[in-house]
Amino acid sequence: MTSPLEDIRVCDVTQNLAGPFCAQILADLGATVIKVEPPGGDLGRLWGPPFWGEDSTLFLSANRGKRSIILDLKQKEGMDVLQRIGALSDVFIQSSRPAAALGLGIDEASVRAWNEDIVHMSLSAYGQKGPMSDQPGYDPLMQAYAGIISVTGQPGGPPTRVGGSVVDFGTGMWAALSIISALRERDRTGKGVALETSLMDTSLAWVSYHMMGYMATGEVPGPRGSSLGAIAPYRAFQTLDGYVMIAAGNDAIFRRLCDALELVGTEEDPRFASNSDRVAHRNELDAIIEGATSQISTDELLERTLRNAIPASAIQSIADVVDDLQVAEAGMFQTVGHPELEGYRDVSLPLQIDGVRPRAARVPPTPGEHSIEILEELGFDGEEVDHLFDLGAVSKGS
Repeated sequence: MTSPLEDIRVCDVTQNLAGPFCAQILADLGATVIKVEPPGGDLGRLWGPPFWGEDSTLFLSANRGKRSIILDLKQKEGMDVLQRIGALSDVFIQSSRPAAALGLGIDEASVRAWNEDIVHMSLSAYGQKGPMSDQPGYDPLMQAYAGIISVTGQPGGPPTRVGGSVVDFGTGMWAALSIISALRERDRTGKGVALETSLMDTSLAWVSYHMMGYMATGEVPGPRGSSLGAIAPYRAFQTLDGYVMIAAGNDAIFRRLCDALELVGTEEDPRFASNSDRVAHRNELDAIIEGATSQISTDELLERTLRNAIPASAIQSIADVVDDLQVAEAGMFQTVGHPELEGYRDVSLPLQIDGVRPRAARVPPTPGEHSIEILEELGFDGEEVDHLFDLGAVSKGS
Protein backbone atom coordinates (compact mmCIF):
# COMPACT_ATOMS: atom_id res chain seq x y z
CA MET A 1 0.00 0.00 0.00
CA THR A 2 1.52 3.33 -1.08
CA SER A 3 -1.37 5.68 -0.19
CA PRO A 4 -1.90 5.28 3.57
CA LEU A 5 -3.47 8.78 3.84
CA GLU A 6 -5.85 8.43 0.89
CA ASP A 7 -8.88 9.24 3.06
CA ILE A 8 -7.31 12.38 4.58
CA ARG A 9 -8.08 15.92 3.39
CA VAL A 10 -5.58 18.70 4.05
CA CYS A 11 -5.99 22.46 3.90
CA ASP A 12 -2.54 23.98 3.32
CA VAL A 13 -2.42 27.71 4.10
CA THR A 14 1.36 28.04 3.99
CA GLN A 15 4.00 29.65 1.79
CA ASN A 16 7.74 29.46 1.15
CA LEU A 17 9.24 26.02 2.01
CA ALA A 18 8.63 24.49 5.46
CA GLY A 19 4.83 24.35 5.40
CA PRO A 20 4.54 23.45 1.71
CA PHE A 21 7.08 20.63 2.14
CA CYS A 22 5.05 19.27 5.06
CA ALA A 23 1.91 19.24 2.91
CA GLN A 24 3.79 17.66 0.00
CA ILE A 25 4.84 14.76 2.23
CA LEU A 26 1.19 14.21 3.14
CA ALA A 27 0.21 14.41 -0.54
CA ASP A 28 2.85 11.84 -1.49
CA LEU A 29 1.35 9.55 1.14
CA GLY A 30 -2.05 9.86 -0.51
CA ALA A 31 -3.74 12.83 1.17
CA THR A 32 -5.94 15.19 -0.83
CA VAL A 33 -4.31 18.61 -0.42
CA ILE A 34 -5.81 21.99 -1.25
CA LYS A 35 -3.15 24.70 -1.38
CA VAL A 36 -4.61 28.08 -0.45
CA GLU A 37 -2.50 30.84 -2.00
CA PRO A 38 -2.75 34.60 -1.45
CA PRO A 39 -3.47 37.02 -4.33
CA GLY A 40 -0.48 36.82 -6.63
CA GLY A 41 0.35 33.29 -5.52
CA ASP A 42 2.83 31.73 -3.11
CA LEU A 43 5.86 34.03 -2.85
CA GLY A 44 8.07 30.96 -3.14
CA ARG A 45 7.16 30.81 -6.83
CA LEU A 46 9.36 33.87 -7.39
CA TRP A 47 12.48 32.61 -5.55
CA GLY A 48 14.77 32.23 -8.52
CA PRO A 49 16.56 31.80 -10.78
CA PRO A 50 16.74 28.97 -11.39
CA PHE A 51 13.22 28.64 -12.78
CA TRP A 52 11.67 25.69 -14.58
CA GLY A 53 8.89 27.11 -16.65
CA GLU A 54 7.15 29.89 -14.73
CA ASP A 55 8.04 28.74 -11.22
CA SER A 56 11.23 28.60 -9.19
CA THR A 57 12.72 25.18 -8.60
CA LEU A 58 12.47 25.94 -4.86
CA PHE A 59 8.68 26.10 -5.26
CA LEU A 60 8.56 23.01 -7.48
CA SER A 61 10.51 20.99 -4.91
CA ALA A 62 7.81 21.43 -2.24
CA ASN A 63 4.40 21.58 -3.94
CA ARG A 64 3.63 18.51 -6.01
CA GLY A 65 0.40 16.63 -5.40
CA LYS A 66 -1.71 19.69 -4.57
CA ARG A 67 -4.58 21.61 -6.04
CA SER A 68 -4.36 25.40 -5.87
CA ILE A 69 -6.97 28.01 -5.09
CA ILE A 70 -6.22 31.72 -4.64
CA LEU A 71 -8.18 33.39 -1.83
CA ASP A 72 -8.06 36.92 -0.45
CA LEU A 73 -8.42 36.14 3.25
CA LYS A 74 -8.75 39.85 4.05
CA GLN A 75 -12.18 39.75 2.43
CA LYS A 76 -15.08 38.16 4.27
CA GLU A 77 -16.05 36.22 1.18
CA GLY A 78 -12.55 34.78 0.88
CA MET A 79 -12.67 33.68 4.51
CA ASP A 80 -16.08 32.13 3.92
CA VAL A 81 -14.56 29.91 1.24
CA LEU A 82 -11.67 28.99 3.53
CA GLN A 83 -14.08 28.05 6.30
CA ARG A 84 -15.89 25.69 3.94
CA ILE A 85 -12.57 24.07 3.00
CA GLY A 86 -11.58 23.82 6.66
CA ALA A 87 -14.91 22.34 7.67
CA LEU A 88 -14.34 19.45 5.26
CA SER A 89 -10.67 18.93 6.13
CA ASP A 90 -8.95 16.55 8.51
CA VAL A 91 -5.80 18.66 8.74
CA PHE A 92 -5.23 22.43 8.66
CA ILE A 93 -1.67 23.74 8.25
CA GLN A 94 -0.78 27.41 8.66
CA SER A 95 2.56 29.20 8.91
CA SER A 96 1.66 32.80 9.74
CA ARG A 97 3.21 34.56 12.72
CA PRO A 98 1.04 34.09 15.83
CA ALA A 99 -0.43 37.60 15.83
CA ALA A 100 -1.07 37.46 12.09
CA ALA A 101 -2.75 34.04 12.37
CA LEU A 102 -5.00 35.39 15.11
CA GLY A 103 -5.81 38.49 13.09
CA LEU A 104 -6.72 36.45 10.01
CA GLY A 105 -8.71 33.95 12.04
CA ILE A 106 -6.64 30.89 11.14
CA ASP A 107 -5.26 30.25 14.63
CA GLU A 108 -6.13 26.96 16.31
CA ALA A 109 -9.12 28.21 18.31
CA SER A 110 -10.69 29.92 15.30
CA VAL A 111 -10.29 26.93 12.99
CA ARG A 112 -11.58 24.55 15.64
CA ALA A 113 -14.80 26.56 15.71
CA TRP A 114 -15.36 25.48 12.09
CA ASN A 115 -14.32 21.88 12.69
CA GLU A 116 -13.88 20.64 16.26
CA ASP A 117 -12.21 17.37 15.22
CA ILE A 118 -9.52 18.92 13.02
CA VAL A 119 -5.76 18.41 13.44
CA HIS A 120 -4.36 21.95 13.44
CA MET A 121 -0.66 22.54 12.77
CA SER A 122 0.96 25.90 13.43
CA LEU A 123 4.44 26.39 11.97
CA SER A 124 6.35 29.50 13.00
CA ALA A 125 9.86 30.89 13.18
CA TYR A 126 10.46 31.08 16.93
CA GLY A 127 7.41 29.37 18.39
CA GLN A 128 4.03 30.56 19.62
CA LYS A 129 5.32 32.19 22.81
CA GLY A 130 8.25 34.30 23.96
CA PRO A 131 9.68 37.72 23.12
CA MET A 132 10.57 36.73 19.53
CA SER A 133 7.41 34.83 18.69
CA ASP A 134 6.16 37.41 16.20
CA GLN A 135 9.44 37.92 14.39
CA PRO A 136 9.84 36.54 10.88
CA GLY A 137 12.24 33.71 10.24
CA TYR A 138 13.91 32.21 7.20
CA ASP A 139 16.28 29.27 6.89
CA PRO A 140 19.58 31.24 6.97
CA LEU A 141 18.34 33.44 9.84
CA MET A 142 17.56 30.35 11.89
CA GLN A 143 20.88 28.73 11.01
CA ALA A 144 22.50 31.88 12.35
CA TYR A 145 20.31 32.20 15.45
CA ALA A 146 20.59 28.58 16.57
CA GLY A 147 24.34 28.35 16.10
CA ILE A 148 24.39 26.11 13.03
CA ILE A 149 26.47 28.63 11.09
CA SER A 150 28.88 28.94 14.03
CA VAL A 151 29.92 25.29 13.59
CA THR A 152 29.88 25.27 9.76
CA GLY A 153 32.70 26.12 7.37
CA GLN A 154 36.46 26.32 7.77
CA PRO A 155 38.13 27.44 11.02
CA GLY A 156 38.86 31.15 10.80
CA GLY A 157 36.78 31.50 7.64
CA PRO A 158 33.72 33.69 7.04
CA PRO A 159 30.25 32.57 8.21
CA THR A 160 29.01 29.71 6.02
CA ARG A 161 25.42 28.59 5.60
CA VAL A 162 24.70 24.87 5.19
CA GLY A 163 24.17 24.42 1.45
CA GLY A 164 20.70 22.86 1.68
CA SER A 165 17.63 24.38 3.33
CA VAL A 166 17.93 21.93 6.20
CA VAL A 167 15.89 24.05 8.61
CA ASP A 168 12.93 24.55 6.26
CA PHE A 169 12.79 20.98 5.01
CA GLY A 170 13.53 19.57 8.45
CA THR A 171 10.68 21.56 9.98
CA GLY A 172 8.34 20.33 7.27
CA MET A 173 9.41 16.76 7.99
CA TRP A 174 8.82 17.09 11.76
CA ALA A 175 5.47 18.74 11.08
CA ALA A 176 4.35 15.89 8.82
CA LEU A 177 5.49 13.30 11.35
CA SER A 178 3.54 14.99 14.13
CA ILE A 179 0.44 15.31 11.93
CA ILE A 180 0.48 11.59 11.16
CA SER A 181 0.87 10.87 14.88
CA ALA A 182 -2.02 13.23 15.67
CA LEU A 183 -4.25 11.50 13.13
CA ARG A 184 -3.49 8.23 14.87
CA GLU A 185 -4.40 9.84 18.19
CA ARG A 186 -7.65 11.16 16.71
CA ASP A 187 -8.49 7.68 15.47
CA ARG A 188 -8.13 6.47 19.04
CA THR A 189 -9.91 9.29 20.89
CA GLY A 190 -12.15 10.93 18.30
CA LYS A 191 -10.78 14.33 19.28
CA GLY A 192 -8.86 16.90 17.29
CA VAL A 193 -5.28 17.81 18.17
CA ALA A 194 -3.43 21.15 18.31
CA LEU A 195 0.15 20.92 17.03
CA GLU A 196 3.04 23.38 16.99
CA THR A 197 6.56 23.34 15.61
CA SER A 198 9.05 26.00 14.64
CA LEU A 199 12.14 26.65 12.60
CA MET A 200 14.00 27.36 15.84
CA ASP A 201 13.06 23.98 17.32
CA THR A 202 14.36 22.18 14.25
CA SER A 203 17.55 24.23 14.20
CA LEU A 204 18.32 23.34 17.79
CA ALA A 205 17.62 19.65 17.13
CA TRP A 206 20.12 19.61 14.25
CA VAL A 207 22.95 20.70 16.57
CA SER A 208 21.79 18.83 19.67
CA TYR A 209 25.09 17.04 20.28
CA HIS A 210 26.95 20.35 20.01
CA MET A 211 24.56 21.83 22.58
CA MET A 212 25.00 18.88 24.91
CA GLY A 213 28.77 18.97 24.47
CA TYR A 214 28.85 22.59 25.56
CA MET A 215 26.56 21.95 28.53
CA ALA A 216 28.77 19.06 29.60
CA THR A 217 32.15 20.74 29.21
CA GLY A 218 31.66 24.50 28.91
CA GLU A 219 33.71 24.42 25.69
CA VAL A 220 32.22 26.39 22.79
CA PRO A 221 32.46 24.41 19.53
CA GLY A 222 33.46 26.12 16.32
CA PRO A 223 33.66 25.27 12.63
CA ARG A 224 35.75 22.25 11.72
CA GLY A 225 35.48 22.11 7.94
CA SER A 226 34.61 18.55 6.93
CA SER A 227 35.66 16.94 10.21
CA LEU A 228 33.70 15.84 13.26
CA GLY A 229 35.13 16.85 16.61
CA ALA A 230 34.35 13.57 18.37
CA ILE A 231 35.94 11.15 15.88
CA ALA A 232 39.29 10.96 14.08
CA PRO A 233 40.21 10.39 11.34
CA TYR A 234 36.87 11.64 10.04
CA ARG A 235 37.16 14.29 7.32
CA ALA A 236 37.85 14.96 3.66
CA PHE A 237 41.42 14.20 2.57
CA GLN A 238 43.03 15.63 -0.54
CA THR A 239 44.04 13.38 -3.42
CA LEU A 240 45.95 14.14 -6.63
CA ASP A 241 42.73 15.22 -8.34
CA GLY A 242 40.11 15.94 -5.67
CA TYR A 243 38.98 15.01 -2.18
CA VAL A 244 37.67 11.87 -0.53
CA MET A 245 35.68 11.81 2.70
CA ILE A 246 36.96 9.07 5.02
CA ALA A 247 35.08 8.00 8.16
CA ALA A 248 37.26 5.74 10.30
CA GLY A 249 34.75 5.43 13.11
CA ASN A 250 36.44 2.75 15.22
CA ASP A 251 39.80 1.15 15.97
CA ALA A 252 39.38 -1.70 13.50
CA ILE A 253 38.61 0.65 10.61
CA PHE A 254 41.58 2.82 11.58
CA ARG A 255 43.90 -0.19 11.44
CA ARG A 256 42.55 -1.13 8.01
CA LEU A 257 43.07 2.45 6.83
CA CYS A 258 46.70 2.33 7.93
CA ASP A 259 47.16 -0.89 5.98
CA ALA A 260 45.40 0.49 2.89
CA LEU A 261 47.62 3.57 2.85
CA GLU A 262 50.76 1.62 3.80
CA LEU A 263 51.30 3.79 6.89
CA VAL A 264 53.90 1.55 8.50
CA GLY A 265 54.02 1.97 12.29
CA THR A 266 51.13 4.43 12.48
CA GLU A 267 48.61 2.04 14.00
CA GLU A 268 51.09 1.14 16.78
CA ASP A 269 51.84 4.78 17.59
CA PRO A 270 50.59 5.41 21.17
CA ARG A 271 49.27 8.81 20.10
CA PHE A 272 46.71 6.98 17.97
CA ALA A 273 45.91 3.98 20.18
CA SER A 274 42.23 4.84 20.72
CA ASN A 275 39.70 7.22 19.25
CA SER A 276 40.18 9.61 22.17
CA ASP A 277 43.93 9.56 21.55
CA ARG A 278 43.41 10.16 17.85
CA VAL A 279 41.09 13.10 18.55
CA ALA A 280 43.68 14.60 20.93
CA HIS A 281 46.36 14.28 18.23
CA ARG A 282 44.10 14.94 15.26
CA ASN A 283 46.40 17.42 13.49
CA GLU A 284 49.40 15.10 13.51
CA LEU A 285 47.31 12.14 12.36
CA ASP A 286 45.55 14.07 9.60
CA ALA A 287 48.90 15.25 8.26
CA ILE A 288 50.20 11.67 8.10
CA ILE A 289 47.09 10.42 6.31
CA GLU A 290 46.95 13.30 3.83
CA GLY A 291 50.64 12.83 3.12
CA ALA A 292 49.63 9.45 1.69
CA THR A 293 46.30 10.31 0.05
CA SER A 294 47.70 13.36 -1.73
CA GLN A 295 50.05 11.08 -3.68
CA ILE A 296 47.31 8.97 -5.30
CA SER A 297 44.22 9.66 -7.41
CA THR A 298 40.68 9.77 -6.12
CA ASP A 299 39.84 6.56 -8.00
CA GLU A 300 42.85 4.78 -6.55
CA LEU A 301 42.00 5.88 -3.01
CA LEU A 302 38.39 4.78 -3.41
CA GLU A 303 39.54 1.41 -4.76
CA ARG A 304 41.76 0.92 -1.71
CA THR A 305 39.09 1.96 0.79
CA LEU A 306 36.52 -0.30 -0.85
CA ARG A 307 38.90 -3.26 -0.89
CA ASN A 308 39.64 -2.75 2.82
CA ALA A 309 36.04 -2.07 3.95
CA ILE A 310 36.75 1.55 4.92
CA PRO A 311 33.75 3.94 4.74
CA ALA A 312 34.64 6.58 2.15
CA SER A 313 33.14 8.72 -0.58
CA ALA A 314 34.35 11.14 -3.19
CA ILE A 315 33.07 14.70 -2.80
CA GLN A 316 30.51 14.66 -5.59
CA SER A 317 28.93 17.65 -7.31
CA ILE A 318 25.18 17.91 -7.77
CA ALA A 319 25.74 16.99 -11.43
CA ASP A 320 27.62 13.86 -10.35
CA VAL A 321 24.75 12.85 -8.08
CA VAL A 322 22.05 13.37 -10.71
CA ASP A 323 23.90 10.95 -13.01
CA ASP A 324 24.97 8.51 -10.27
CA LEU A 325 24.19 4.83 -10.88
CA GLN A 326 23.38 4.07 -7.24
CA VAL A 327 20.95 6.99 -7.08
CA ALA A 328 19.35 5.83 -10.32
CA GLU A 329 18.94 2.31 -8.91
CA ALA A 330 17.32 3.76 -5.80
CA GLY A 331 14.69 5.48 -7.95
CA MET A 332 14.94 8.81 -6.14
CA PHE A 333 14.60 10.87 -9.33
CA GLN A 334 11.34 10.21 -11.13
CA THR A 335 10.44 11.48 -14.58
CA VAL A 336 6.91 12.82 -14.49
CA GLY A 337 4.56 13.66 -17.31
CA HIS A 338 4.24 17.45 -17.09
CA PRO A 339 1.79 19.24 -19.41
CA GLU A 340 4.20 22.12 -20.07
CA LEU A 341 7.75 21.07 -19.09
CA GLU A 342 9.49 18.50 -21.29
CA GLY A 343 11.74 16.10 -19.37
CA TYR A 344 10.37 17.20 -16.00
CA ARG A 345 11.52 15.12 -13.05
CA ASP A 346 11.76 15.62 -9.33
CA VAL A 347 13.14 14.14 -6.13
CA SER A 348 10.98 11.44 -4.57
CA LEU A 349 9.94 11.02 -0.97
CA PRO A 350 12.91 9.34 0.74
CA LEU A 351 11.11 6.18 1.83
CA GLN A 352 9.55 3.07 0.36
CA ILE A 353 6.38 1.22 1.27
CA ASP A 354 6.39 -2.43 0.21
CA GLY A 355 9.20 -1.64 -2.20
CA VAL A 356 7.47 1.33 -3.82
CA ARG A 357 8.23 5.01 -3.40
CA PRO A 358 4.94 6.78 -2.68
CA ARG A 359 4.32 9.92 -4.67
CA ALA A 360 1.40 12.14 -5.55
CA ALA A 361 0.05 11.92 -9.08
CA ARG A 362 -0.20 15.70 -9.59
CA VAL A 363 2.64 17.98 -10.64
CA PRO A 364 2.95 21.30 -8.77
CA PRO A 365 -0.06 23.47 -9.64
CA THR A 366 -0.09 26.82 -11.37
CA PRO A 367 -1.46 29.67 -9.19
CA GLY A 368 -5.18 29.20 -8.67
CA GLU A 369 -5.29 26.41 -11.25
CA HIS A 370 -8.11 24.60 -9.44
CA SER A 371 -10.04 27.57 -8.03
CA ILE A 372 -13.22 26.93 -9.99
CA GLU A 373 -13.03 23.16 -9.53
CA ILE A 374 -12.69 23.52 -5.76
CA LEU A 375 -15.49 26.08 -5.49
CA GLU A 376 -17.83 23.76 -7.37
CA GLU A 377 -16.91 20.88 -5.05
CA LEU A 378 -17.72 23.11 -2.09
CA GLY A 379 -21.23 23.65 -3.45
CA PHE A 380 -20.97 27.14 -4.96
CA ASP A 381 -23.17 27.53 -8.04
CA GLY A 382 -22.12 29.32 -11.22
CA GLU A 383 -23.55 32.68 -10.19
CA GLU A 384 -21.82 32.52 -6.79
CA VAL A 385 -18.53 31.60 -8.42
CA ASP A 386 -18.76 34.55 -10.78
CA HIS A 387 -19.56 36.85 -7.86
CA LEU A 388 -16.52 35.67 -5.89
CA PHE A 389 -14.29 36.28 -8.90
CA ASP A 390 -15.82 39.71 -9.50
CA LEU A 391 -15.06 40.65 -5.89
CA GLY A 392 -11.51 39.38 -6.15
CA ALA A 393 -12.09 37.17 -3.14
CA VAL A 394 -11.12 34.23 -5.36
CA SER A 395 -8.95 34.30 -8.46
CA LYS A 396 -7.09 32.08 -10.88
CA GLY A 397 -3.76 33.87 -10.74
CA SER A 398 -1.95 35.41 -13.68
